[in-house]
Amino acid sequence: MGLPEQLRCVLLETPIFCRRGDCGSRRSAQLHDAAAVVFRERWPEFVFHDDVPKRYMGRAEEYFARYDIMVLDGGSVVAGGWGVPMAWDGSAADLPSGYDDALIRAVDGREAGIEPTSLSFMAVAVGSSHDRRGMAGLVLEELARRACSDGLRHVVAPLRPTWKHRYPMVSMAEYAGWSRPDGLSIDPWIRTHQRMGARVLCPALRSMVVEGTVAEWESWTGMVFPVTREYVVPGALNLVLIDRERDRGVYVEENLWVQHR
Repeated sequence: MGLPEQLRCVLLETPIFCRRGDCGSRRSAQLHDAAAVVFRERWPEFVFHDDVPKRYMGRAEEYFARYDIMVLDGGSVVAGGWGVPMAWDGSAADLPSGYDDALIRAVDGREAGIEPTSLSFMAVAVGSSHDRRGMAGLVLEELARRACSDGLRHVVAPLRPTWKHRYPMVSMAEYAGWSRPDGLSIDPWIRTHQRMGARVLCPALRSMVVEGTVAEWESWTGMVFPVTREYVVPGALNLVLIDRERDRGVYVEENLWVQHR
């Protein structure tokens, strides 16, 4: 798939999460800051307080810059995506437990000298000004092309389905089976991958874990949690457990593994 002619976009092979001090120029730093804005406008605040990326993202940026891309329109960042190469034997049993575990496996594997066999898409975001223009598919295809060029046999992804937050009390296993009359998923993000030839593998039952104090959770969500119980939180795919007595909130997010090849 080529770049849409009406956008005159270019793909840049640069780290999408590069910190300003790590970039080679002021312009590059500005682009990375703009990319961060695109990602933040698409996810709820609490997602950015997962502890695993805090410990591993810096090394992922350094090791896997080839799999961080941005799409520019007139010099502005309108989309971006990134992935990590990791070892995976092709079986469901050997899949990471989700997003966090894929990041850990990729970084730890690189440091241990383990040869990667697969690319895991980690995240794709498109600015709201460029919705419905095929940008997400463009990013995914470019990442997959690079994986193929590098000899990686498989391409997988722990998806965060777009509409799952509307059904936080429904398991991912059940949600993944909901389909339209044409046989495709009811979920737009799952459909994007299905149309590219991906097939659903299984739920990623512990894809992301976010913990914080009650005050932190109230800050992240704009909600009040007066008693100990599970809560429906805007943007959350699953319920959030708040324990007032322990001053702790825990969110365990299920995602969905799909395989492109």
